[in-house]
Amino acid sequence: MEYVVIFEKGENNYGAYVPDLPGCAVVGETLAEVRRLIAEAIDFHIEGLQKAGYDVPQPSFTSPVQEQPGMSSELITAQV
Repeated sequence: MEYVVIFEKGENNYGAYVPDLPGCAVVGETLAEVRRLIAEAIDFHIEGLQKAGYDVPQPSFTSPVQEQPGMSSELITAQV
């Protein structure tokens, strides 16, 4: 499955979150670091949901979302 990830640039760092997976968010010093961390976080988040017996939310977006200044988005594939 592919989930939309929202990337935001802060004053001193970058952040990313997955709207379809509440609580799945990361912060890092560089965009490259945040891309790596969010991919790991998505897999970890889904694994935790599955182990706890919860349904894994299906992606609600099929393409990146409209961007605003300081924000970008992309699809990241999760290992489900």
